[in-house]
Amino acid sequence: MPTPLRTFSVDALQVEVYRQEADLVASLVSHTQSYLSTAIESQGSASAMLASGASQVQLLQQLTTVGEIDWGKMTLFHLDEYLGIGGTHPASFQLFMRQTVAQKVTLHQFHYLAGDTLEPIAECDRYGQLLSAQPIDLCFLGIGETGHIAFNDPEVADFSDRYPVKLVKLADKSRQQQVNTGFFDRFEAVPQYALTLTLPTICRAKKICCLAMGERKAGIVKTMLTGAISPTCPASILRKYPTATLYLDEAAASAIDF
Repeated sequence: MPTPLRTFSVDALQVEVYRQEADLVASLVSHTQSYLSTAIESQGSASAMLASGASQVQLLQQLTTVGEIDWGKMTLFHLDEYLGIGGTHPASFQLFMRQTVAQKVTLHQFHYLAGDTLEPIAECDRYGQLLSAQPIDLCFLGIGETGHIAFNDPEVADFSDRYPVKLVKLADKSRQQQVNTGFFDRFEAVPQYALTLTLPTICRAKKICCLAMGERKAGIVKTMLTGAISPTCPASILRKYPTATLYLDEAAASAIDF
């Protein structure tokens, strides 16, 4: 199993830096297998919240091709979904989860956010109740270019949010990121609104694994680790949680000096 080039902490957050994405993913897959298997053995079941997007693809592909996790005892959630598109839309996060995870393993349950709901507030309430019904053992995260995690953009991020899931308007920069990463062919096609798990919901997971890879994430990683802990960089909230680990490749870590 690959070992990190260096490890350090920033406030309560643990940080591990790897030479390349392949090393980072291999290490995290190994740790996740062990962690979830232990949780299932001691509890009889386990649950996890999964992120969508490019940073998660290799991780989820490798995690679902190994045989050490009893997936039949896993309940899964995802972090966000666009409002106004159904689960068969090519950019739907529900479709991403079905193709990347649910069709690869036999799960106890995968609870999906319904982006095509006619009653988005009721859908937020429904999903929040499902999340509140059980402890969450693990959460995977990525970091957006604005520092957002899930769809908690700086404009709507609330470290003390009273809602477990909420409806938000997406910032233009976040919408453009979806175009840049190939999920939509033009800015106008990106929905203006989305459903997202809130920051307190995400941070109550027993273990949080946040990934950032590539040079284009170097600037926001530096802001996250060296700036103020503030909703202006929502990912900075992870510095308050010893349950969280940030996994970086050398490119994403290139702007920091620790």
